[in-house]
Parts: sequence; C-alpha cells; structure tokens
Amino acid sequence: MEQQPHELHHHQEQPPRPRSHTVTTTSSSFTVNFSSTSSTLAYDREFLKTLPGILMVAEIVLGLLVWTLIAGTEYFLYPVFGWVMFVAVFYWVLTLFFLIIYMTMTYTRIPQVPWTTVGLCFNGSAFLLYLIAAIVDACAVTKELDSHNYNSWAASSFFAFVVASCYGGNAYFSFVSWRSRTLQ
Repeated sequence: MEQQPHELHHHQEQPPRPRSHTVTTTSSSFTVNFSSTSSTLAYDREFLKTLPGILMVAEIVLGLLVWTLIAGTEYFLYPVFGWVMFVAVFYWVLTLFFLIIYMTMTYTRIPQVPWTTVGLCFNGSAFLLYLIAAIVDACAVTKELDSHNYNSWAASSFFAFVVASCYGGNAYFSFVSWRSRTLQ
C-alpha cells in the first residue's frame, strides 16, 4: 500500500511545469540566437566575380573532372593513380569547403584564424601536390599500361595540369594578400 501512494505522489511531481517552461524558454532563446547569427552570415556574390573566386570555381569543376576520369577506370590496380585520386579528391573537398567559407563570409565571424596564412598554405600545398600528381599522372599514362583506360588517364593528366595552374594562380593571390597583411 505504501508503494501506490508513493508512485502516485511521484507521478504528480514528475512533470514539473517550471522545468518544462525553463526548457522551452532556453530552447526558444537558443532558436532566437541561432536565427540571429545565421542572418548575419552574408552571401558574397561579388567573390565569384573576382579572379581568385573564378579560379576557385575552376579548381572545383576541373578537379571534379580529374578524379571522375580516373574513378571511372581500374585505377586501383595502379598505385600511381591512387595517389592522383587522393590528391584530387582531398583538394576538391577542401576547395569546396573554402568556397563555402568565402561565399558565406564565415571568415569574418572567426577572426582568431589567420585566414591569409591559411589560404597561402592551402593554395601553396595544393599547387605543389597537384603539380606532382599531374606529372606522375602524365608519366604513368601509356597505351602499354592499359589501352582501355588510356584516354581517361590522358585527359585526367591534362586537367590535373590545368587545376595545378589554377592553384598556382590562387597561391600567388594568397601570397600577395598575406604579404600585405604582414606588412601592416
């Protein structure tokens, strides 16, 4: 008998209204804060009209071509094409990530990050590794290796050189931006 009144008493205390109201208030204030922060994220259409923006879009489109041309073949039989795939996919994903950061102007919301240095390191490493991948890709493409995949690998090699030059251009712009920031 003692358990039933205790359980009834427990059920009466379980849904306390103030706690429920507090959770709702916290939740709604979080929603208000979230919506106010997301509304301050701008969309920078002008970035795509700049030369670094155009190069970044070219890196994404042509980088996609590089790795899809290789992915459509039996590249996994040849480690050299695995390296090219790694470089192409790795920098494609990161470039997409940086495009989103620049388009939404997220970099203005995170001033602790030295964005000019990050951009210089990213574009410089992308240029260097893409250039190595393009050279390795071009050296590995022979009809004797696999005549069935020859055209796809040759095309991927060509586009890898184009993407490397795009990253080289953005590395130059990043260096100019970094240099002007360090001189100030």
